[in-house]
Amino acid sequence: MRTVKILLLMLFPVIANAQTILPAEVQIKTAVLAAPEEERETATVLGYNVNGKLITLREGKGGIICVADDPNQEGVRVSCYSKKLEPFIARGRQLTAEGKSEMEKREIRKKEADSGELPMPDAPSMMYILSGTNENYNSETGELKDGNFRYVIYIPYATAESTGLPTKPFAPGMPWIMDPGTHRAHIMVTPPIKQEEKK
Repeated sequence: MRTVKILLLMLFPVIANAQTILPAEVQIKTAVLAAPEEERETATVLGYNVNGKLITLREGKGGIICVADDPNQEGVRVSCYSKKLEPFIARGRQLTAEGKSEMEKREIRKKEADSGELPMPDAPSMMYILSGTNENYNSETGELKDGNFRYVIYIPYATAESTGLPTKPFAPGMPWIMDPGTHRAHIMVTPPIKQEEKK
Protein backbone atom coordinates (compact mmCIF):
# COMPACT_ATOMS: atom_id res chain seq x y z
CA MET A 1 0.00 0.00 0.00
CA ARG A 2 2.85 2.38 0.89
CA THR A 3 4.45 1.73 -2.50
CA VAL A 4 1.18 2.56 -4.28
CA LYS A 5 0.90 5.84 -2.37
CA ILE A 6 4.44 6.80 -3.29
CA LEU A 7 3.77 6.04 -6.95
CA LEU A 8 0.60 8.11 -6.89
CA LEU A 9 2.44 11.04 -5.32
CA MET A 10 5.11 10.80 -7.98
CA LEU A 11 2.53 10.73 -10.76
CA PHE A 12 0.30 13.47 -9.34
CA PRO A 13 2.27 16.44 -10.76
CA VAL A 14 2.15 14.87 -14.23
CA ILE A 15 -1.58 14.15 -13.94
CA ALA A 16 -2.33 17.62 -12.56
CA ASN A 17 -0.30 19.25 -15.34
CA ALA A 18 -2.02 17.18 -18.01
CA GLN A 19 -5.40 18.34 -16.72
CA THR A 20 -4.48 22.00 -17.19
CA ILE A 21 -3.43 21.57 -20.83
CA LEU A 22 -6.42 22.03 -23.11
CA PRO A 23 -6.84 20.09 -26.37
CA ALA A 24 -4.94 21.61 -29.30
CA GLU A 25 -8.12 22.54 -31.17
CA VAL A 26 -9.41 24.49 -28.15
CA GLN A 27 -6.08 26.26 -27.68
CA ILE A 28 -6.09 27.23 -31.35
CA LYS A 29 -9.66 28.52 -31.26
CA THR A 30 -8.91 30.72 -28.24
CA ALA A 31 -5.53 31.92 -29.51
CA VAL A 32 -6.85 33.27 -32.80
CA LEU A 33 -9.56 35.30 -31.05
CA ALA A 34 -6.92 37.99 -30.66
CA ALA A 35 -6.43 38.21 -34.45
CA PRO A 36 -8.50 40.11 -37.01
CA GLU A 37 -11.21 37.77 -38.33
CA GLU A 38 -9.78 37.65 -41.84
CA GLU A 39 -6.43 36.37 -40.54
CA ARG A 40 -7.61 33.69 -38.11
CA GLU A 41 -7.76 30.77 -40.54
CA THR A 42 -4.24 31.33 -41.90
CA ALA A 43 -2.42 32.18 -38.66
CA THR A 44 0.37 30.02 -37.29
CA VAL A 45 -0.52 29.00 -33.73
CA LEU A 46 1.83 28.18 -30.88
CA GLY A 47 0.47 26.33 -27.86
CA TYR A 48 1.29 23.78 -25.21
CA ASN A 49 1.76 20.01 -25.33
CA VAL A 50 0.87 17.63 -22.47
CA ASN A 51 4.23 18.37 -20.84
CA GLY A 52 3.58 22.11 -20.82
CA LYS A 53 6.17 22.81 -23.53
CA LEU A 54 5.43 25.53 -26.08
CA ILE A 55 5.20 23.98 -29.55
CA THR A 56 3.72 24.77 -32.95
CA LEU A 57 0.13 23.52 -32.92
CA ARG A 58 -0.62 24.69 -36.45
CA GLU A 59 1.52 25.95 -39.31
CA GLY A 60 -0.19 28.80 -41.11
CA LYS A 61 0.44 30.54 -44.42
CA GLY A 62 -0.64 33.94 -43.14
CA GLY A 63 1.43 36.82 -41.85
CA ILE A 64 0.76 36.45 -38.14
CA ILE A 65 1.61 34.11 -35.27
CA CYS A 66 -0.82 33.53 -32.40
CA VAL A 67 0.12 32.22 -28.95
CA ALA A 68 -2.29 30.20 -26.83
CA ASP A 69 -3.07 30.93 -23.19
CA ASP A 70 -0.32 29.94 -20.76
CA PRO A 71 -1.87 27.35 -18.41
CA ASN A 72 0.48 28.42 -15.60
CA GLN A 73 -0.82 32.00 -15.54
CA GLU A 74 -3.94 33.38 -13.87
CA GLY A 75 -6.82 34.37 -16.12
CA VAL A 76 -6.84 34.08 -19.89
CA ARG A 77 -4.40 35.90 -22.16
CA VAL A 78 -3.71 35.24 -25.83
CA SER A 79 -1.82 37.26 -28.39
CA CYS A 80 -1.13 37.43 -32.11
CA TYR A 81 1.71 39.30 -33.78
CA SER A 82 3.33 39.96 -37.12
CA LYS A 83 5.82 37.32 -38.25
CA LYS A 84 8.34 40.15 -38.57
CA LEU A 85 8.38 40.26 -34.75
CA GLU A 86 9.14 36.56 -34.33
CA PRO A 87 12.97 36.88 -34.02
CA PHE A 88 12.54 39.47 -31.25
CA ILE A 89 9.81 37.56 -29.40
CA ALA A 90 11.41 34.14 -29.86
CA ARG A 91 14.66 35.51 -28.45
CA GLY A 92 12.73 36.71 -25.41
CA ARG A 93 11.29 33.24 -24.88
CA GLN A 94 14.75 31.72 -25.19
CA LEU A 95 16.21 34.10 -22.61
CA THR A 96 13.31 33.41 -20.24
CA ALA A 97 14.00 29.68 -20.55
CA GLU A 98 17.62 30.43 -19.61
CA GLY A 99 16.42 32.05 -16.40
CA LYS A 100 17.15 35.66 -17.35
CA SER A 101 15.29 38.41 -15.52
CA GLU A 102 13.15 40.93 -17.39
CA MET A 103 15.87 43.60 -17.13
CA GLU A 104 18.54 41.15 -18.30
CA LYS A 105 16.37 40.23 -21.28
CA ARG A 106 15.96 43.89 -22.18
CA GLU A 107 19.68 44.58 -21.99
CA ILE A 108 20.65 41.51 -24.01
CA ARG A 109 18.10 42.14 -26.74
CA LYS A 110 19.01 45.83 -26.85
CA LYS A 111 22.67 45.00 -27.43
CA GLU A 112 21.82 42.42 -30.07
CA ALA A 113 19.29 44.67 -31.84
CA ASP A 114 21.58 47.70 -31.80
CA SER A 115 24.40 45.63 -33.33
CA GLY A 116 22.13 44.13 -35.97
CA GLU A 117 22.55 40.62 -34.61
CA LEU A 118 18.87 40.49 -33.68
CA PRO A 119 16.74 41.46 -36.70
CA MET A 120 13.99 43.95 -35.95
CA PRO A 121 11.03 44.94 -38.16
CA ASP A 122 11.81 47.54 -40.82
CA ALA A 123 8.22 48.81 -40.72
CA PRO A 124 5.52 49.19 -38.05
CA SER A 125 4.53 45.70 -36.88
CA MET A 126 1.35 44.84 -35.04
CA MET A 127 0.63 42.81 -31.92
CA TYR A 128 -2.90 42.07 -30.72
CA ILE A 129 -3.53 41.05 -27.11
CA LEU A 130 -6.81 39.71 -25.72
CA SER A 131 -7.32 38.95 -22.04
CA GLY A 132 -10.16 38.04 -19.72
CA THR A 133 -11.22 36.12 -16.65
CA ASN A 134 -11.52 32.39 -16.08
CA GLU A 135 -15.18 32.92 -15.17
CA ASN A 136 -15.90 34.19 -18.68
CA TYR A 137 -13.93 31.46 -20.44
CA ASN A 138 -15.41 28.22 -21.76
CA SER A 139 -12.58 25.70 -21.76
CA GLU A 140 -14.65 23.22 -23.77
CA THR A 141 -15.44 25.51 -26.69
CA GLY A 142 -12.53 27.96 -26.41
CA GLU A 143 -14.86 30.95 -26.29
CA LEU A 144 -14.12 34.04 -24.19
CA LYS A 145 -16.83 36.55 -23.27
CA ASP A 146 -16.18 40.22 -22.54
CA GLY A 147 -12.46 40.05 -23.25
CA ASN A 148 -10.31 43.17 -23.19
CA PHE A 149 -8.15 44.09 -26.17
CA ARG A 150 -4.84 45.89 -26.23
CA TYR A 151 -2.95 46.85 -29.38
CA VAL A 152 0.80 47.26 -29.63
CA ILE A 153 2.50 48.57 -32.77
CA TYR A 154 6.25 48.00 -32.69
CA ILE A 155 8.15 50.73 -34.49
CA PRO A 156 11.83 50.31 -33.49
CA TYR A 157 13.78 53.48 -32.64
CA ALA A 158 10.78 55.77 -33.24
CA THR A 159 10.46 58.80 -30.97
CA ALA A 160 7.73 61.14 -29.81
CA GLU A 161 9.12 63.69 -32.27
CA SER A 162 9.15 61.31 -35.24
CA THR A 163 5.61 60.08 -34.61
CA GLY A 164 3.93 63.10 -33.04
CA LEU A 165 2.70 60.87 -30.21
CA PRO A 166 2.84 61.63 -26.49
CA THR A 167 4.88 59.48 -24.11
CA LYS A 168 1.84 58.87 -21.91
CA PRO A 169 -1.91 58.76 -22.56
CA PHE A 170 -4.07 61.75 -21.71
CA ALA A 171 -7.44 60.13 -22.40
CA PRO A 172 -8.85 56.59 -22.33
CA GLY A 173 -7.91 54.59 -25.42
CA MET A 174 -5.62 57.19 -26.95
CA PRO A 175 -2.37 56.00 -28.60
CA TRP A 176 0.97 56.84 -27.03
CA ILE A 177 4.58 55.77 -27.54
CA MET A 178 6.45 53.63 -25.01
CA ASP A 179 10.23 53.16 -24.83
CA PRO A 180 10.81 55.83 -27.51
CA GLY A 181 14.18 55.90 -29.26
CA THR A 182 14.96 52.26 -28.41
CA HIS A 183 14.80 48.96 -30.27
CA ARG A 184 11.56 48.17 -28.42
CA ALA A 185 9.78 51.45 -29.13
CA HIS A 186 6.09 50.74 -29.58
CA ILE A 187 2.76 52.50 -29.82
CA MET A 188 0.25 51.47 -27.16
CA VAL A 189 -3.49 51.56 -27.71
CA THR A 190 -5.64 50.32 -24.82
CA PRO A 191 -9.41 50.63 -25.32
CA PRO A 192 -11.51 51.15 -22.16
CA ILE A 193 -11.69 47.96 -20.09
CA LYS A 194 -14.98 46.08 -20.28
CA GLN A 195 -14.48 44.51 -16.87
CA GLU A 196 -11.79 44.24 -14.23
CA GLU A 197 -9.62 41.15 -14.54
CA LYS A 198 -8.51 39.24 -11.50
CA LYS A 199 -4.84 39.62 -10.71
